[in-house]
Amino acid sequence: MSEAAITLDDLTLAYDRRPAVQHVSGVFPCGSLTAIVGPNGAGKSTLLKGIVGLIRPSRGRVTCASGRAQIAYLPQQAEIDRSFPIMVGDAVAAGAWRRIGVMRAIGPDIRGQVQDALSAVGLEGFARRPVGSLSAGQFQRVLFARLLLQDASIILLDEPFNAVDQRTTADLLRLVRHWHGEQRTIIAVLHDYEQVRAHFPTTLLLARRLLEWGPTANVMTPANLHRMRGMSEDWEEAGFCLPEAHR
Repeated sequence: MSEAAITLDDLTLAYDRRPAVQHVSGVFPCGSLTAIVGPNGAGKSTLLKGIVGLIRPSRGRVTCASGRAQIAYLPQQAEIDRSFPIMVGDAVAAGAWRRIGVMRAIGPDIRGQVQDALSAVGLEGFARRPVGSLSAGQFQRVLFARLLLQDASIILLDEPFNAVDQRTTADLLRLVRHWHGEQRTIIAVLHDYEQVRAHFPTTLLLARRLLEWGPTANVMTPANLHRMRGMSEDWEEAGFCLPEAHR
């Protein structure tokens, strides 16, 4: 078995003492490419926040073999304030802040890396554009360019292809495959089952509790998806569903 990049040990995460993720245990091996799939309210985004350390476990623990400093986290676009007056190049350069520090000037080496990252995501020549002027797809490309500057061994993506066009999705999926080829550990919350089946060899099926975790073909079965939908309907009947940002 490959070395563990992230280990979940009986992990429970809660909001206002109401569990959103309960008793999840398992391992993300180093270099693995995993999709997290589940219905609305399943705790998928919450699980990512627990891994990155934004939510403290109410029970159990998360262990990152290389430390959380090696995690790059991309939240949903809805959680990012695009009104802040910043240029695209500076937004991408922010990915290097662990290397250069918050107050230090951005030198020519980092500027060169920013240009390379923008070219890699199809935004060559965009460095001096305001972030607020970009389309949703262009902004997502900027966020992926920032991930390139972070150069982390573990990458967490929350709905990375939501509300972007097909061309952008295809380009960003190619970048995800490139990262996978570099043996980075990638975990992505996704809702498009065909994307999962086509591009992600491992799937974690979550419905607040862990339903299945393993090879995608074994997890994304009609029986498992039917069981998942049934649990979602039970939550709706009970009148409890997490806010969108915590799903």
